[in-house]
Amino acid sequence: MAGGTDRQYRPKGWLVLMLTVGLLQMPILAQALVVDTETSLATGIETNLGGRSLLVEELTTTWCPTCAEIDPYLMGVSDAHGSRIALMAYHPSDGEDAFSPPASNHRIERLKAVNPDLPGTPSFIVEGRAFHTGTEAWVDVQRDILDAEVERQAFTKLQFSVKSNGDNITATLLDFDGHARNNSHLAFIVLEHGKVVPKGAINPGESTRDRVVIATAECDIANGKVVESIDVLEAVAPEGCTTDFSITFEALESFSVVLVHENTLEAINTAEDLGSYGAVEFAYRERSETESWNLAWVVLLCAGMAGLLILPKKNKISP
Repeated sequence: MAGGTDRQYRPKGWLVLMLTVGLLQMPILAQALVVDTETSLATGIETNLGGRSLLVEELTTTWCPTCAEIDPYLMGVSDAHGSRIALMAYHPSDGEDAFSPPASNHRIERLKAVNPDLPGTPSFIVEGRAFHTGTEAWVDVQRDILDAEVERQAFTKLQFSVKSNGDNITATLLDFDGHARNNSHLAFIVLEHGKVVPKGAINPGESTRDRVVIATAECDIANGKVVESIDVLEAVAPEGCTTDFSITFEALESFSVVLVHENTLEAINTAEDLGSYGAVEFAYRERSETESWNLAWVVLLCAGMAGLLILPKKNKISP
């Protein structure tokens, strides 16, 4: 209206602060299943019925100085987010990386279906969104995590067990509660923690790297069969992908297994959707409680202070 005044208010600072507190308390109240390496897996351990975790995929290399600089801190970041994220590191087969695991390269090729020209390292992508590259990327990654959590109204609930048998480990699907989309598959992904960098390799950082994807297997839900098996000893689904899909791999001193419900490569080529329908992680490693607590509250403090700066704003409409 001419000569009138239209007041538009941004959210109150205290409201933003409360929302921030609520979101950042989530990892503290709902931790992912992390089992200490002193614990025996002989009788088997089951994950909770979960699936809300978001995929955060990292492109990294053993020769990259920036990657080596931030790698030791990313486990603390992962712990601080608890079950909110499943953070996985992909090392390429580029002729220079000291690991170059075929499973990592397979996951990288999946990303290339939507992003043929991948960025440099380290780069992070949350649920198929835009890549964020460099040491300061985590600010944008955190924003993408929050956005993805708000947008995800429903997810596939997943549960699996992990059991040792001599020198081998078997992960077996126990429960699948979701829409069994015919253009999707279930993927078991094995990550090695503290993977030793071979002597003589170009290595500007510590002697180990973390969260390295070393094995994977995929089971196509439409035909109920295992269609991909990379560096696992066995991958089977006797009664179907959503019933008893399992993998067996060589035992590791410290590892994680992530179970993901996601689109098949064919579906990605059509819909260009790299996001997942659900993911849950089992981690067999040590947890740094101090780092997790401190990091969560540092992020909380910074986000809370930013929220308090959002004040009511008045806009006048000229006659």
